[in-house]
Amino acid sequence: MTREEALDSIKANVENENLGKHMLATEAIMRALAKRLSEDEEEWGLTGLLHDIDMELTGGDMKTHSKLGADLARELGASEAMAHAILCHNEAHGIPRETKLDKALFCVDPLTGLIIAATLVRPDKKLAGLEAKSVMKKFKEKSFAAGANREQISLCSEIGLELNEFIKLGVEAMQAIADDLGL
Repeated sequence: MTREEALDSIKANVENENLGKHMLATEAIMRALAKRLSEDEEEWGLTGLLHDIDMELTGGDMKTHSKLGADLARELGASEAMAHAILCHNEAHGIPRETKLDKALFCVDPLTGLIIAATLVRPDKKLAGLEAKSVMKKFKEKSFAAGANREQISLCSEIGLELNEFIKLGVEAMQAIADDLGL
């Protein structure tokens, strides 16, 4: 599967622009993580890109979300490791996260929302000037971006990263694609 094939499938299955941007942000952070951890950047990036491909198709039903997504990813040519990471990023299924890829996707998913929320409260609403320390401050405010699960983000320790370095990596990865995110 190529990135273009993945993007074509996303265009066919995802109408919500913000969901598409979340998937691009997840891809960017997953690629940066793979590079940092000496993992397969293409595999990790495509896993992040496709992880929510079924969100609209399942109507956001968490009992079916990611099951269809894993199947769609397999149809596109994703490896079983990629499909498993997509499947287990949704806790509703109770499938254990076993690999570094599984664990990375799980903690990256909510981080994108926290970074976007921290960007949107800036006067210029741009990622360019956002600093990781600002996101760390917002991380500690439980009411800020309440949907960004802090416990889940903190599981970056399971892939060998401290929270502050994980957030810094995430901010920098998203800054690199700021134009694609409209931020």
